Amino acid sequence: MTDSKLKTDIDRIGKTMSRYRVLAKSRIITRLVIGRAAPDLDIGYIDIVESIGRITRKGGEVTIGTVAEQMCIDPSRASRAVAHLVERDMVSRGVSQLDARRSVIFLTEKGQTFLREKIKTKLGLIEQLLADWPEEDIAKFSELYSRFLDDFERVAAEEAAKPENKQAP
Repeated sequence: MTDSKLKTDIDRIGKTMSRYRVLAKSRIITRLVIGRAAPDLDIGYIDIVESIGRITRKGGEVTIGTVAEQMCIDPSRASRAVAHLVERDMVSRGVSQLDARRSVIFLTEKGQTFLREKIKTKLGLIEQLLADWPEEDIAKFSELYSRFLDDFERVAAEEAAKPENKQAP
């Protein structure tokens, strides 16, 4: 691949990422689901519910500190957000099985239902988008998109860990 072709491809990826960011920012999937599964929930709390679900699926315990770290917010803000979600019956608090002194956060049935509905809606939308794609293209896109995001997460974590990129309290 020539330098010119590589530059053109990288530029196209950058522009495509910007287009996707605009679409993602509209939160179309969340808006579709929120009216059906959690009409009383403010859209701003959805990422926290998803984060709790993701950590739980991986077998981890979720604490206020975990939420703060995952969402890149301070612990007091995470605590207020979790309290808001408790009030709306999306999450509940419990005692850690590893350390009885620690409070952990669990998704309630309502929270689990919301996430299942969101996943179902998202997968349905993806199926709709890819309906005319050949299977080989879907497989290739799946592999490359996963690899791209894995590398993106790794580099983002490395950059965030650098002292010059730390935010002052």
